[in-house]
Amino acid sequence: MLQTLPFAYATRNLLRDIPRFLQKIAGAAVVVFLVFAAGAFNQGMDSVLSATGTPENVILLSAGSEESVERSEIAVQSESLAAAGIRGIERVLGTPAVSGEVHFMGQIRVPEQEPAQALLRGVTPAAFMVHRKVNILEGSFPRSGEALVGQLAHHALGVSAEDLQVGQHIEFEGQSLTISGRFAAPGTVMESEIWMDRNDLMTLTQRDSLSCLVLRLEDPTAFGAVDLFTKQRLDLELRAIRESAYYAKLSAFYGPIRTMTWVTAALIATGAIFGGFNMLYAAFASRIRELGTLQAIGYTRTAVFISLLQESLLTTLTGTLLAAFAAVFILEGQSVYFSMGTFHLTLSSQVIVSGLLSGGLLGMLGMIPPAIRCLGAPLPAALRS
Repeated sequence: MLQTLPFAYATRNLLRDIPRFLQKIAGAAVVVFLVFAAGAFNQGMDSVLSATGTPENVILLSAGSEESVERSEIAVQSESLAAAGIRGIERVLGTPAVSGEVHFMGQIRVPEQEPAQALLRGVTPAAFMVHRKVNILEGSFPRSGEALVGQLAHHALGVSAEDLQVGQHIEFEGQSLTISGRFAAPGTVMESEIWMDRNDLMTLTQRDSLSCLVLRLEDPTAFGAVDLFTKQRLDLELRAIRESAYYAKLSAFYGPIRTMTWVTAALIATGAIFGGFNMLYAAFASRIRELGTLQAIGYTRTAVFISLLQESLLTTLTGTLLAAFAAVFILEGQSVYFSMGTFHLTLSSQVIVSGLLSGGLLGMLGMIPPAIRCLGAPLPAALRS
């Protein structure tokens, strides 16, 4: 039966050199914190894009503009033609749930602030029939000369939330718009948008066409009727795409950015790991005679290796615990703005598990090369070192 060293031996060795012990903890905490940050960033962006699309909604775009609503242009009369010609559209109080919209990325200026880009959406009241997650928190739907702002729009504009309160003003294309209300659309990119009267936006941007039509179907399986309509009405030059599929494509488009966050975290973590290798080797090398003595009094190399593993795991798991606390206080709930909207960093169960696993693996794998090198020396040479 394998006779292992007392666990107290491992803990006592850690406290023999407090500065080095703290350095090991700090290195492990940095690596694990980066894993938490990268995981929260990736999951937050993916979640907000996937939550924005609704299975019941279908977007009609101009042919050739399926990748971007902002580039799409369709005739205004397509709204009434689609409402009359497509079967299976949900009706609210007898009105078909069809929203003709204009999407425009433009420069918005808050008084006494630098202008910033934000996504403007020109809508009619029908927008609330298709975008069911949108709720007006205060104020009212915008009339001409007014705007309805999402509760996270201040992140896009780089201003405080107080600058976008009801009654305040914003400027677009030289026109002053009064904020008529604030809306919420939890977990979607729409919370970072600014909605305004569709005719106003078309006038200010000098366009006579819509960007898209958003339809809400009674049954998500009725997509075939929408697709058939676009193929029959070739004169309208429309293409149909499920709203969920459209935002899934956007998520894939931002895939390289999410990959770069992991690559950046991996590069920094690799540097920290190699630094940890050197630190552990220096720590173990200074104890070669001690390790040889343990073998001379009867402990096997395996028992000594297990004791060194315990030391390493105690250090890295302490750093992992500190990183978890830091992630909760620093990352949890933080808002991150990107070109499509704003998302929150969330430490989900998957992110937490990945961070804890990375801390455990760092403790196990990081000590193997130094331990093998130090324990591989012949016993006489170890005792003479």
